[in-house]
Amino acid sequence: MNTVTEHGPRLGIAPTCNAINLARATYYRHMRSPAERASGSARRGGRPLRALSDGERQEVLDLLHQPRFADRAPAEVYATLLDEERYLCSERTMYRILETAGEVRERRDQLRHPSYAAPELLATKPNQVWSWDITKLRTMAKWTYFYLYVILDVFSRYAVGWMVAEKESAALAKRLIDETYERQGIAPGQLTLHADRGSPMIAKITTQLLADLGVADSHSRPHVSNDNPFSEAQFKTLKYRPEYPDRFGSLDHARSFHGEFFRGYHTEHHHSGIGYMTPHQVHHGLAESATAKRAVVLAAAHARHPERFVHGLPTPPAMPTEVWINPPNHSPKEAQ
Repeated sequence: MNTVTEHGPRLGIAPTCNAINLARATYYRHMRSPAERASGSARRGGRPLRALSDGERQEVLDLLHQPRFADRAPAEVYATLLDEERYLCSERTMYRILETAGEVRERRDQLRHPSYAAPELLATKPNQVWSWDITKLRTMAKWTYFYLYVILDVFSRYAVGWMVAEKESAALAKRLIDETYERQGIAPGQLTLHADRGSPMIAKITTQLLADLGVADSHSRPHVSNDNPFSEAQFKTLKYRPEYPDRFGSLDHARSFHGEFFRGYHTEHHHSGIGYMTPHQVHHGLAESATAKRAVVLAAAHARHPERFVHGLPTPPAMPTEVWINPPNHSPKEAQ
C-alpha cells in the first residue's frame, strides 16, 4: 500500500495498482479517513448503517400502497411528501423497495394480452386442412384496390376456390367458402379451415357458416404471420412472376389474369414441397402413378450409363406423407 501511496499520484493510480495486483477500491478505501469509513461503509449485522430498517422499509411500501399513491410514480410521491413536510427516504430508495417487492412495472390496471397457443394442424391427404386469405391487387386509381380471395389445400397446394372482387367482405367470403365446400364434396367433420385474424375471417357470418357446415375453425395467433405460411407462400409465387401486372385496369382484367395463372399453377407448376409434382396431380390422386413413371425413366437412364450415377440407382423426389402448420417439436417438419 505504501508503494501506491508514494508512486500512485505520480505514475497514475490505475497503472500502479495494476502493477502490484491491487484493486483500486482497496486503495481508495485505505485513503479515506476513519470517520469517513465509519459513516459510509461500516456495517452493523451485515447491513450498511445508512440503510433503512425493515420497519422503515415496510412503512415506505405501505405508504406507496395507499389509494392516493397507488397510481403515482415515486417521484410524485416523494414531492408530495416533501410538501406535507415529511421525508421517509429518497426517490431512488422507493424504487429499490418497489423492485424488491416485484412492483417495478406499470402499476395501473391495464389490459394484459393473453398468451396464445400456436395452432398445430396436420394434413395427411387432400381436403383435410384448407388455408385461406385475401390479398390486395393494385388498380389504375390511387388507393383503390381489387381483392383476391384464395382457398388453398394445404396438402396438395391446390387452389380449391378463388375469386376477385371489388371489396373485402365477410358475405363474399361466406359465398366462396360455401361454394367451394359443395364443389369439393366435403363431409361434415372432415375439414379444418385455417386463416389469419382479418375481419372477414373472424366475422360472425363466417363463423356461423363453418359451424353449420361442420368445418373446424382455426386462426393464426395475433400479429404472427408465420401461422399462415401456405397462403402467404402462394401469394408470393403469384406476385413474383415476371408477367404479373403492376396494376390491373379493370375487374375483368384481374379475373382473366388470375384465371390463367391458376390454370397454369395447377397443371404446370412443379412444387418443391410436394415432390415436384403439380398441385393437380396431388389433389386428384395422380401423384403415385406419376412417381412410378418417373422411377421407370430413372431406372432406364441408370441402366444405360450406370457410371454416371455415383450414388447408385436414382429415385424420384419423395412425396410428403404429412404436412403441418406449426408441427410440434417431436414431429418432422415438412418442406414448404
